[in-house]
Amino acid sequence: MLDHYRRHHSLGETDIERILQNSGHGTPAESPNDKNIIVYGNNGLVIRAKTPNQYKMVESSAKNDLVFAVGPAGTGKTYTAVALAVKALKNKEVRKIILTRPAVEAGENLGFLPGDLKEKLDPYLQPLYDALFDMLPSDKLQAYLENKIIEVAPLAFMRGRTLNHAFVILDEAQNASESQMKIFLTRMGADAKFIVTGDVTQVDLPYSQPSGLLQATRIFEGVEGIDIIKLDASDVVRHKLVRKILGVYESLPKKTT
Repeated sequence: MLDHYRRHHSLGETDIERILQNSGHGTPAESPNDKNIIVYGNNGLVIRAKTPNQYKMVESSAKNDLVFAVGPAGTGKTYTAVALAVKALKNKEVRKIILTRPAVEAGENLGFLPGDLKEKLDPYLQPLYDALFDMLPSDKLQAYLENKIIEVAPLAFMRGRTLNHAFVILDEAQNASESQMKIFLTRMGADAKFIVTGDVTQVDLPYSQPSGLLQATRIFEGVEGIDIIKLDASDVVRHKLVRKILGVYESLPKKTT
């Protein structure tokens, strides 16, 4: 705890809980020489892996061109993936970043939202924009978006493309169908890095349409060059109640439909 306070100049209740939970299992978030720092963001913000499984994501992405990061809400899957992409762009390891999500309604009807197609889709992509705003100055981010150095687009727009020299993130991948997942993964071009994130407990697809993320994590287990990182409630970095909320939901009887 003293090491954490010296390093970050703060020590909250969530930090204490995380340190105690990780005790004896290694705490890479407190590793020496700040090896867990991913990238430096705006206004001195230091973006780092905060939990052992987030650190596994960082290490795995360095070793593998395709990483699946699967876990519940609040575990930092998307944020960590975007930070890795920004780091790769800053280090000139890639020429562009492509961030994508399936445009699947979670109880709302997309067709009834006001505005044109872009205005309808932007709310689905907002979490990706939020992460980028933490990591890049607004003027630079705007220039990157205008010049297509950073692209934020729905999954359907990936069809037919070959993604070369790019760091590509598929977020909310549990809502990609099996055919969409196959189409997306086969877009990988030369010198590309792919990270696929999702929460298999929050599938919004119709019951008759299996999740491509569930299939992919099953069939690619053990394939060289592909890694699957599983995050859990111990990785939750949101409000302390999120971990308790997840525990309550996990204790409910499983549906048999």
